[in-house]
Amino acid sequence: MPYRSPVLLVILLLSISSLAANNGKQGEVPSLGIKHTQEKITLDGVLDEGAWFKGTPAKNFWENFPTDSTQSPVQTEIYMTFDDQNLYIAAKCYSIGKDYVISSLRRDFRAGGSDNITFLIDPFNDRTNAFVFGMNPYGVQREALISNGGNEREDFDESWDNKWNGVSKIHDGYWVSEIAIPFSTLRFKEGLREWKFNSYRFDTQSNTRSTWHRIPQNQIIMSLAYMGNMIFEEAPKKPGASIAIIPYITGGLSKDFEEETPSKNQSNFGGDAKINITPSLNLDLTINPDFSQVEVDQQVVNLDRFEIFFPERRQFFLENADLFGRFGEERVNPFFSRRIGSASVKYIDEEGEESSTAIQSPILYGARLSGKADENWRVGLLNMQTAQEKDYELPSYNFTVAALQRKVSSRSNIGMIFVNKQALTTDFNRDYYDEYNRIIGLDYNLASSDNSWIGKAYYHQALTEDKDVGTKLATGARLQYLERNFSISWRQSFVGEGFDAQVGFIRRKDYFRIAPEAQWYFYPSKGKLNRHGPGIQVETLWNPGFGRSDHQYEAFWDFSFTNNARMRWTLQNEYTYLFDDFDPSRSDAEPLKGETGYNYTSLRFFYSSDSRKKLSVFFRGNAGEFFNGYSYQAGGRLTYRYQPFGQIAMDFTYTHLDLPTIEKDIWLIGPRIDITFSKEIFLTTFIQYNSQVDNLNINTRFQWRFAPVSDFFLVYTDNYISDNFIVKNRAIVAKLTYWLNL
Repeated sequence: MPYRSPVLLVILLLSISSLAANNGKQGEVPSLGIKHTQEKITLDGVLDEGAWFKGTPAKNFWENFPTDSTQSPVQTEIYMTFDDQNLYIAAKCYSIGKDYVISSLRRDFRAGGSDNITFLIDPFNDRTNAFVFGMNPYGVQREALISNGGNEREDFDESWDNKWNGVSKIHDGYWVSEIAIPFSTLRFKEGLREWKFNSYRFDTQSNTRSTWHRIPQNQIIMSLAYMGNMIFEEAPKKPGASIAIIPYITGGLSKDFEEETPSKNQSNFGGDAKINITPSLNLDLTINPDFSQVEVDQQVVNLDRFEIFFPERRQFFLENADLFGRFGEERVNPFFSRRIGSASVKYIDEEGEESSTAIQSPILYGARLSGKADENWRVGLLNMQTAQEKDYELPSYNFTVAALQRKVSSRSNIGMIFVNKQALTTDFNRDYYDEYNRIIGLDYNLASSDNSWIGKAYYHQALTEDKDVGTKLATGARLQYLERNFSISWRQSFVGEGFDAQVGFIRRKDYFRIAPEAQWYFYPSKGKLNRHGPGIQVETLWNPGFGRSDHQYEAFWDFSFTNNARMRWTLQNEYTYLFDDFDPSRSDAEPLKGETGYNYTSLRFFYSSDSRKKLSVFFRGNAGEFFNGYSYQAGGRLTYRYQPFGQIAMDFTYTHLDLPTIEKDIWLIGPRIDITFSKEIFLTTFIQYNSQVDNLNINTRFQWRFAPVSDFFLVYTDNYISDNFIVKNRAIVAKLTYWLNL
């Protein structure tokens, strides 16, 4: 069978990688000491309490950019102390002036291109998961969660939100941040005196990035492979019973002008609860959850045949989200939380053909238990119940997900997952809906001690009602080796024709894929280039019983400049066999013919300027062959920062298709105005004009954070037909939510 080759390679990769899993060296591991205090700590940006200086501080930061071989020219000192309720952290950040770059006053700012200090705390010493807390010189806070070792940008989740306090103050020659993190906010094991810790800092005036534990430049700066030690004088005490109730109430008005239905008055209430079962295990509960404060997804021009991935933004699903949602790989994910509350409804259209449409299915209630059972085990259990939709003959579904993860060696782990979608009412047309859909899977995640070896292997099996639908499994493996001057990787996967993961994200089925990649790096000793190098990437797909269906060959050259700008040139050749007719413009044009192979070559380019400047630009473009014709595309983002009150950005994409049967111009324009009146009051207006789907969307959101993690939202949404600006639908929603600690 075609999937045996991946299984054999998985065994081979595990055998090879196990030899290298613990051979890496971190170098000298720094430590800081933390003393217990009875002294009252006042967060004011002034280090005038004696408790700060009783422990051993973190000093001697190493430069990470533009070089990684010397200590930073602008140093940072970190002091810590703690009492029975809080961990206190202070950072003294030396600087050469007061010309700091502050992107806005909004919480959860991005670190790149601005001045800030970030703290990474790993209470379980696994160097795989960490809490992130950050501050800038104006006292704006940010927090996040890092999972999977922090090996790639997707491991950094800034959507997580929790209670903690912080203040910054600018002095002559330096600025100071002081923060207090309640132990109830952190998840940790009782009795441990030693946690892992690291910190990184961006200083725009010296144009440096620095870290406490030295991190090689070929590694991402948030990598958890390189962590120092924070050693408590005595183990932090278990926090008292921690229960947070987060109720909400909403009200709104909406009207569908296309259907010419009367205006709808809508009101709702519900809430969440967070209960610390142990200091490291948390129970989340929700009743009638509401997600109206979530911004609209950023639209894209889709010239592909497959579904586009949009990330989860709903707060209830975010903490420990990696424990549930990082099984498999990006294209073969057995659980995608956005499937809960969103349903695909089948129906017979006017031409007698079976079709489908997406609807929002209300979630009645849910519960999620997740966290660390001990140093080696992580557990997750999720159960959600959606409502029955009689108008669409959609049953009420129960969703259950169970995940278990066991740490092995220094930073690797083995995980198991079970996903069950169960219809609780089956009196509708069973030709359209399955009674159940289940997935069971096993994953191995590899990360060597110094992150030079990273990889994954997985085997997932679908359990479905359909008997004669082909192979019901998905399996894959990847292995990457990183060195200072080169990286090399191998990826492969197989997805059977019958692998039906209805609660997952599966772009396509019935294929075997390989994707090797190699890249080299050069580090000039002088000049404007900081690092550059060529690379190649090969991706090929085969359909069992048919043969090669797709390939994508790339040769590229990356450039990283000393002023933080980046650039890449790519020469790309693609082959696509269309099994069915396909119209990439998604218009009424005559489609490309199916049962035909197409080979085409194009040149691609992107450039990102120095984001420290008030005006910055990101540009991408491609030109060349496309199927049996040509395509030209230009797009990017132009951003102007009005410090510190916000920024205005213009996203744009222009695509010209020149095919024998399709000639079309597609525009996507998305200006975004982000105004921060203060650290508590924000206004965001997001406009998206998309000619491909004939829609103009306007979304305006006012937010007032009147108390910690407590907000008032006012959200206005308008949708128009893009070519004549006739209104489609309109809505305004108000929401009040409050975080109450019991």
